[in-house]
Amino acid sequence: MGFKLKVEGPSTIDLGTTIVTGVKFRTDIPHDSNARSTDMGSTVEITGKILTAVDGDPFDSTRQLGVWALVPAEKSDCYRKVSIEVIAASQVVRKYTYPNAFVVDYKEDYGDTEGVGTFTLIIKQKKDKMVQVTVEGGYSA
Repeated sequence: MGFKLKVEGPSTIDLGTTIVTGVKFRTDIPHDSNARSTDMGSTVEITGKILTAVDGDPFDSTRQLGVWALVPAEKSDCYRKVSIEVIAASQVVRKYTYPNAFVVDYKEDYGDTEGVGTFTLIIKQKKDKMVQVTVEGGYSA
């Protein structure tokens, strides 16, 4: 199984199956609700590897995730269109699109034995734009 992440804004961030290692999708509703709540949100946690660009390899796009995480709320480009594809056997199992996603948390971890770093990006869809989130799937990649 593989994952592709695309973030569209002032610049495009494309992370492919060699970088993204895991994705968790979560629908957030209050746990004390006794009926379907109108106070709903959606959170995505994306994990991956930070690879060093060597010998003509493409630029490290994970750095751009860190830059996006630092965009202040006052700037409109803190909200970006995010597409995440879950791929298995050359089939797109799921494609989630968040047209107004923002960064909740971003962290990078490095060790002296692994040779690569790892990142964790947590994003949410802007709450008043939840109806614009799309879930597709079941077609060739």
